[in-house]
Amino acid sequence: MASLKEVRSRITSVSSTQQITKAMKMVSAAKLRRAQDSILRMRPYAQRLSGILTNLSSMAEGSVTNLYAEKRDVNNVLIIAVTSDRGLAGAFNSNIIKGVLALTNGKYKSQFDAGKVTILTIGRKGFDAFRKRGFNVIGDYSNTFSTLSFDTVRIAAERAMAGFVAGEFDQVDLVYNEFKNVATQIVRQEQFLPIEEKPAEEVDAAALLIDYTFEPSKEEIIEELIPKSLKIQVYKAVLESNASEHGARMTAMDKATENAGELLKQLKLTYNRTRQAAITKEILEIVGGAEALSSN
Repeated sequence: MASLKEVRSRITSVSSTQQITKAMKMVSAAKLRRAQDSILRMRPYAQRLSGILTNLSSMAEGSVTNLYAEKRDVNNVLIIAVTSDRGLAGAFNSNIIKGVLALTNGKYKSQFDAGKVTILTIGRKGFDAFRKRGFNVIGDYSNTFSTLSFDTVRIAAERAMAGFVAGEFDQVDLVYNEFKNVATQIVRQEQFLPIEEKPAEEVDAAALLIDYTFEPSKEEIIEELIPKSLKIQVYKAVLESNASEHGARMTAMDKATENAGELLKQLKLTYNRTRQAAITKEILEIVGGAEALSSN
């Protein structure tokens, strides 16, 4: 049985840990509120922009050359993995790593075996994890979340877009955590490039009948919207991941606080039992000593 000093030391240690996890939970809750507001505002904008682009592209009737929609044989693959800069968020980062590994062991196994799979990581945890596993990681966007904004994310998106246009990559996929609620994050694997054409039945027929007046030309507007829409798509994924991270960390710290509380109960019970056993032993020794003296 552990000594009273060891049990007291463990109680102090667990109490300190519990205070830290409580504080981290409160910080994550405050950050989650802001991150959740940001993604809820971004979703309608991203969806509307995508819809406008689809309708305008349909109206252009092939008059615009879309460099980002060129379909090629998939030899070289780029996977954009969105993780966090910090840990202590449960399975948040490991789920993204597992998602990427599932792609390299399944859909892109032949390309991976040939050494033609490249990883672009947004977030330090992903950067460190894939470098340790020997993946070809390009760019270092480890501190994106410390100053999260469209401009910081745009740099990573432009790197992937430029690589696709130059023929460096034939396909680009996005892997990130989509925010559903505080306790639930869904790992999403989406094709980023080439742009997938929307089926004819999904195109807004009513919008195609509207007589638009374009200034500048229809083609110039589409050529301007396509790169912007792609950057918004990456920015939306990063905002989803940011909200998911804070939700996952809040849940993990809440659970850690509960576990610390349960451990404290057990330690205090052990402490009281140990203390009682020590007192009983001392009493027995005193009684034994007294009896020995009286017998003399």
